Amino acid sequence: MFLHVLAAMIWLGGLVTLGALATQVLRGGEPDAIARLVRSLRVVGPLVLAPAMVAVLGFGIWLVLDSDAWDFGQTWIWLALALFAAAFLIGAIFQSRAAIGAERAAAAGDESEAARQLRRWSWGMGPDRGAPRRDHLGHGHQARFMTGAIGMPAELGAPRRRDRGRPG
Repeated sequence: MFLHVLAAMIWLGGLVTLGALATQVLRGGEPDAIARLVRSLRVVGPLVLAPAMVAVLGFGIWLVLDSDAWDFGQTWIWLALALFAAAFLIGAIFQSRAAIGAERAAAAGDESEAARQLRRWSWGMGPDRGAPRRDHLGHGHQARFMTGAIGMPAELGAPRRRDRGRPG
């Protein structure tokens, strides 16, 4: 359980931190700062966020398989997997394309397009206070999906690991 929670903390903490940095950089409007942040996304995503995301899924599945109290027939587990899939798809399809577009624009020296693409990337992270507010349904769902999935066992009354007689 510790490794599952640790991986979730790294994944969500990284997402929240990058979202906050993107907001700060977009508010400042400095082309060099936007270019540096966009370049860092190429490193942080594959080296930190992706392994943490895979670890969340892997350790979560392992916890279910290793538990007498939990099984894949329980609603909260299916909901957690569905929310995980939604967050993964938002990151893989929407945010990765926006980050690549921002990186290409920054490399070409098109600061306004780099900022626009970084705003698109941050749109999946949560409210971008550096840009006009958007009231779209998908705004900020990646972080919301994952925070909902992590808190789900407690909210739905799922048994705790220590209920099996082992230390948790």
